[in-house]
Amino acid sequence: MPLRPTRPTRLTRPTRPIVIMSEAKDRLTLLALLFLVAPALEAQAPAAEGFPSWAYVVRPADQAKPLLFLPAPDWHPADHSPMPAIVARGRPPAVVACGYCHRADGVGGPENASLAGLSSEYMIRQVADFRSGARKGSEPLRLPTSTMAAMARAATDSEIDVAVRYFAAQRLIPRITVIESDSAPPSRIAGWVLAATAGPWEAIGPRIVELPDDQEQFERRDAHSTFTAWVPVGSLAKGKALVTTGDGGRVPPCSSCHGPVLKGLEPAPAIAGRSPSYIVRQLYDFSHGARAGTAAAPMRAVAEQLSLDDMIAAAAYIGSLEP
Repeated sequence: MPLRPTRPTRLTRPTRPIVIMSEAKDRLTLLALLFLVAPALEAQAPAAEGFPSWAYVVRPADQAKPLLFLPAPDWHPADHSPMPAIVARGRPPAVVACGYCHRADGVGGPENASLAGLSSEYMIRQVADFRSGARKGSEPLRLPTSTMAAMARAATDSEIDVAVRYFAAQRLIPRITVIESDSAPPSRIAGWVLAATAGPWEAIGPRIVELPDDQEQFERRDAHSTFTAWVPVGSLAKGKALVTTGDGGRVPPCSSCHGPVLKGLEPAPAIAGRSPSYIVRQLYDFSHGARAGTAAAPMRAVAEQLSLDDMIAAAAYIGSLEP
């Protein structure tokens, strides 16, 4: 087992979140967050050959559950500008609060996109692709993807415009520690992410094991939650070669479109410091045509040339960078 580097400092949580709603409902909302949102843990099987099931964490039983129209818990209001109503509360019964899934300041988690700092133009294009069906996922049972498509269809253009401008103005904070290792903590499914469980460490194999450092803090939707991603040994060097040189010209380097430090270069988004699990899902979706639509063709042409090992390496290196 390798020595683990120093983790980011774990920030102390307040005793209760600040939510945009009446005080009378406040306690009930917190209870809903604690007991309704966090599903029971289930075993996570190793990846099937050819499909990175570890990146597409899914609980089929969740498909029958109704959407919970809860406000976005706001643990750190000083970190961001005032949330618009559509981000803070949504528009029941049609539109879930954007900040509930993507967090109050848009940092997201391994289960969905980090929106903070993305350009408004890029986010508007993605919502349009979700709305049209051009952007889907390679795992049809994955609820975060299907929910986003439903929200894109239900939201008005003005609501989308307000939300994307808010998220574009926020800053993505560093929160992911990437560790190369032959083994990783055993994990189980907790909602749409993996959670650490007791037991001997497991061989990593061709996968990334990305876990919240504090599961309770993560389930409370605290935007200061941090994560550790265990990746195969050699991933960072291989990923750097792919990102910066295209592995010696084998494929176009990521920096040619996403900018020299991967902070975005229109129309390509900023990708530095984002969830490695999320990055693998996007590369796989591009390579298999699940993610199409506006500006997807160049990305698919690159992703089709990548093996799963390539995707893992690139995602590990990208996730290790300063956002």
